[in-house]
Amino acid sequence: MQTATQKGLELVKYSIDKTASRFTVQAFATGLLSAFGHNPTIAIRDYEGEIQFVSGAYEKALVRLTLQTSALEVLDEMKSDDRKKLEYEMNENVLDVKHFPSAVYQSKEISVQKLSDDLLQAQVTGDLLFHGVTQTQSLLARVTNLNALLRISGGFSLRQSDFGIRPLSFAAGTLRLKDEVKFNFELLARKQV
Repeated sequence: MQTATQKGLELVKYSIDKTASRFTVQAFATGLLSAFGHNPTIAIRDYEGEIQFVSGAYEKALVRLTLQTSALEVLDEMKSDDRKKLEYEMNENVLDVKHFPSAVYQSKEISVQKLSDDLLQAQVTGDLLFHGVTQTQSLLARVTNLNALLRISGGFSLRQSDFGIRPLSFAAGTLRLKDEVKFNFELLARKQV
């Protein structure tokens, strides 16, 4: 069987540069404090990913992303003690990072709509292993192909309960988070040589 290279097609690989990327989770409050707009934004600080495809054949791309669940940081303005308590609750009692230290996403199917010569819109469906549970997860992304770089932006939502996660309750229940959270990403991927 011939490989893509043997057929004259180039397999290109890109690695996500986390220092030039941004990946966040937006949670939504309910309860007494929800009226004060406490919808925490959480940064995902430690992740790695790769994208590979045969040049020009985006539908056959493979996208893989791994994130460390213990590397989450609350971005909102709040007292240092409150931030530490919220991050402790999130890591220990909600995500249980000791037992589930990482989450992994791998694409299974990609459909692409070309918007211009270097701009694409991609609908990606894959498997997300999170908190010990694997679920099918879809996401929508806009991809700008700058040859040596890919700029990828988009997002997706998920329900924590689908992964066996009990949404966070904080400050004696005055701040509770809704089941649905929204992930947003602005990623920069560099071509590997």
